[in-house]
Amino acid sequence: MSYQIISDGSCDLGTETAAARQIQIVPFYVAFEEEQYLKEIEEMPVRDFYQKMVEDSRRFPKSSLPSVQDFLDTFTPCLEQGKDVICICITTKFSGSYNSAMNAAQMLANKYPDRKIAVIDAMVNTVLQGLLVLEAVRMRDNGLEFAETVRQIERIRESGRIIFTIGSMDYLVHGGRVGKVKGAAASTLRIRPIIVLKEGEIFSSGISRNRKNSLRKVVEQVRNHLEKEGAPLSDYRLVVGYGYDREEAEAFREQLAEVLRELGDPGELGLCQIGATIGVHTGPHPLGVGILKKYDV
Repeated sequence: MSYQIISDGSCDLGTETAAARQIQIVPFYVAFEEEQYLKEIEEMPVRDFYQKMVEDSRRFPKSSLPSVQDFLDTFTPCLEQGKDVICICITTKFSGSYNSAMNAAQMLANKYPDRKIAVIDAMVNTVLQGLLVLEAVRMRDNGLEFAETVRQIERIRESGRIIFTIGSMDYLVHGGRVGKVKGAAASTLRIRPIIVLKEGEIFSSGISRNRKNSLRKVVEQVRNHLEKEGAPLSDYRLVVGYGYDREEAEAFREQLAEVLRELGDPGELGLCQIGATIGVHTGPHPLGVGILKKYDV
């Protein structure tokens, strides 16, 4: 293996998947109110994070990006082992993690002049970033050279979409992602938005008055997007991302698979828990679908 795939914790792949695929993760930090910041997963398990929000809806968590030192501590051993590094970071529209990684890379460039470090803005986050990282791993395992892998990552990231809904607007408002006046009106009317993430930005894609309809609209929009693209379903990787409620997510995955079978064989639909990095903005009940085109189709 001539290069190491690294991602920040926004990729939400989980420790088992990361270990099995030889991916190194640089975690974000999360805290509730005045509590000390803890490393996501390592010091604050994702389930515990959501449980705190479910038990007290008035507790709003906050997150902090990995430091330059965190990236130095991860990059350096790889370089010392003679490996180049490809690091995939959450969209710069959401976090400065990319900048921390870039600063670390620049600091190491003179010390390891024979090694290469590529820091890539994923232009996506959470489970969709995870799909992008897994595609990078597949490129590595299929023998693509360093420069070609970087080129392919930057090419396919533009095909990425997350279409999802949330339980309430409260966390988006508290995190400054939605204006307070608009958020207060939406909360009063119990509106649940449909949201699309693409090219590093989030966009409103509709509203619903209840959870059942909002999930139905997510499925419809996933189908519409795939039909509009016109490529075979087998050209894509898809994953269902959820927050607190795995049982609801499994039922939603079956609903999605049933609709997608009308377009072809959906294959294995992944199921991944959205981590604290994004959960601080969505609250405990995000649920949606990540879509990414495979690099070799």
